[in-house]
Amino acid sequence: MEYVVKGRNPSSVFRFFEEISAIPRPSYHEASIADYLCAFAKTRGLECYRDELHNVLMKAPATKGQEHRAPILFQGHTDMVCEKNGDVEHDFLKDPLHLRVEGDLLRATGTTLGADNGIAVAMMLALLDGAVAEHPPIECLFTVSEETGMEGVNGFDYSRITASRLVNLDSERLGCVTAGCAGGIRSDLSLSYTEEPFAGCAISLRIGGLIGGHSGEHIDKGRANANKLMGRLLSTLLAKTDARILCVEGGSKTNAIPRECRVTLAVSDVDAASEILLTEAERIASELIPEDRGFCVTVEDCEPEPMMLSRADTLRVATVLACTANGVLAMNRDVEGLVEYSRNLGVVSTEDGKISFAFSTRSSMDSRLDASVAELDLLARTVGAEAVHHGRYPGWSYAIDSPLRESYCAAYREVTGHEAQVNVIHAGLECGVICSKLPRMDAISIGPTMFNIHSPDEALSLSDTEAFWKTLVKLIEIL
Repeated sequence: MEYVVKGRNPSSVFRFFEEISAIPRPSYHEASIADYLCAFAKTRGLECYRDELHNVLMKAPATKGQEHRAPILFQGHTDMVCEKNGDVEHDFLKDPLHLRVEGDLLRATGTTLGADNGIAVAMMLALLDGAVAEHPPIECLFTVSEETGMEGVNGFDYSRITASRLVNLDSERLGCVTAGCAGGIRSDLSLSYTEEPFAGCAISLRIGGLIGGHSGEHIDKGRANANKLMGRLLSTLLAKTDARILCVEGGSKTNAIPRECRVTLAVSDVDAASEILLTEAERIASELIPEDRGFCVTVEDCEPEPMMLSRADTLRVATVLACTANGVLAMNRDVEGLVEYSRNLGVVSTEDGKISFAFSTRSSMDSRLDASVAELDLLARTVGAEAVHHGRYPGWSYAIDSPLRESYCAAYREVTGHEAQVNVIHAGLECGVICSKLPRMDAISIGPTMFNIHSPDEALSLSDTEAFWKTLVKLIEIL
């Protein structure tokens, strides 16, 4: 294949990244990337285990003279968030990503890049392929479905792991060592509705142009949520005139801040409804942060559908969109600037006579996750919806003593001349699950610099990837 990244080291890392970028790998569709990994192991004679979920574990023996050293476990996930711009034709189940280099950045045209967490996959492949001349026994765990609730890492058989040191490669900033994270839970509300024959005029109300982002990493950045803004527009409209929902679609991933939302409405007076909606949109625009300056609202005539929701059910949908607590709900009382508790209304969809709402709640405190479950259950009962909670995963507590963390900080200092920063994040990481399964594991999460993950603006810094690789090699040497 013709490679896009040229003249950059480590060449093997970038080559492997481009190869896996040609393999579709949405969450729950990781069989093809698992096939690729198993073929890689077979051609190199590496020990390889693949489970029924398509998690893959590969092991490389120590190089000569390093057999006495303790093994290291490297870990990352194979699935990626699949987001694209509205005007882009791309089928994430069959189309390869179209990569391009812009200065120091690697991007995908119109879609997410998948550097989260494809760069981890590429680096582990490079390690297994002999890119480091001397190393102890290496174990590389490639997990699945991280982006949808960590089902893969939860379902793996950890009796196959012998290492007691874990290097997770799912962080996004060079020079930052993550040493703790939040836990989380997914919640789905499903609202059945009563239909009535269509009456009036049909309009399409669209919100677009928002920056979106990761519902953990970016939840405290003030970025607007398109589903929540749609709730505000609808509540304003319904307070002044009658309108009925025909269908509503917003967001595509529970853990991504939604950038777009669309509602088809039946209204009696198109001009009056448009004026109400566009006036409120102007007010919203004046409140948004600069990163959301692309925000736009359009109101257009459209073809009606045979049926529409009742007035009562329209109000129920608007209530969930407008009134559910969203964003940062509490800050950490001990760590300045750290979000402790948040919720993201990531997806709203209409299908098979139901309107569904998907939430991602995060906190390192189990009591707050329990409170979120109770709150959403109460909301569901109030509006006549059903609530299901799933995909709960544990947080990862900060360890006061961590020889692995100290070794990485020393490696980073030696390679770059700078001090690494140690932090605890609000986003969820698979380290929490692995450390709960293997309590004696000494763990860190690290990675090269990425921007705007979980959005079509995602980018990977090429120079930081080079620096990160050098630091990773030095870490292996120090260990």
